[in-house]
Amino acid sequence: MKKAFIQLHAAVLLAGLTGVLGRLISLNAGLLVWYRLLLTAPSLWLLALLRKQSLRIDRRDLWRIFGIGGIAALHWVSFYASIKYSNVSVGLLCFSAIGFFTALVEPLLLRRRVDKVELMLGLLVIVGIFFIFQVDPHYKTGILVGLVSALLGSLFPVLNKRVLERVPAETVTLYELTGGFGFLTLLMPLYLYLFPAPSLVPTLPDWGWLLVLSWACTVLAFNLSMAALHKITAFTVNLSYNLEPVYGILLAFLLFREDKYMGGGFYIGFSLILLSIVLQTLRLLRRGQAARPLI
Repeated sequence: MKKAFIQLHAAVLLAGLTGVLGRLISLNAGLLVWYRLLLTAPSLWLLALLRKQSLRIDRRDLWRIFGIGGIAALHWVSFYASIKYSNVSVGLLCFSAIGFFTALVEPLLLRRRVDKVELMLGLLVIVGIFFIFQVDPHYKTGILVGLVSALLGSLFPVLNKRVLERVPAETVTLYELTGGFGFLTLLMPLYLYLFPAPSLVPTLPDWGWLLVLSWACTVLAFNLSMAALHKITAFTVNLSYNLEPVYGILLAFLLFREDKYMGGGFYIGFSLILLSIVLQTLRLLRRGQAARPLI
């Protein structure tokens, strides 16, 4: 059991590291995600073949999963764009707005009543982001792009719910990343026309960080969380992913000293968002359920 908890929090820490790597890699957001998927998808296919994992899937589910993979790719692109336009801490705080958008999107797509408590907790996050926006207006573009990322991120787990009832999580992840890579490859000429890049090829340090992002923060993190599931409940795993933005912000403070550049509005906003996470965690503990994390 102790080993499972170590594996779980190592996975969450690696997930939190993705924001830091977004700043370290010099590529623009679209190319960064394209190379991440280029390295990750074949690695997962190789692991699946070595494990003799079942890859059979209904054709209707296949195209649905490919579509969700495209949404996931756009979510990642906008997430890293948010970091490029602002910084790691602001990008991760905007990521926390996923809860607010999920409270609106899930009832609409799954045709159920709006959970007023979820909506209020999500609004608390939006108020926190508003404080950062008001006091630190030079982060405006990063915050707006980050909110787009959160909206796309809220679609990902909601659309996955029905698919995961029929298809194992490992298979869903494999095909979604493949679909995301294919979609982004088709989109890349238009993206580069709108957002020209000084170089299309990563530098040597970029390759190193991309390998960490792809193999450690994606493949290894996913496998660690799957290994932890053999000993602890899915609820505990999912709940622990609430710490992802917290870990990421602490890493950004430690590595880049972003805390030196943050005004009072950031800390007010961060406190409100942290309060929302704590209240939602306590609420989920009472209800015994949690949302599936987006790695």
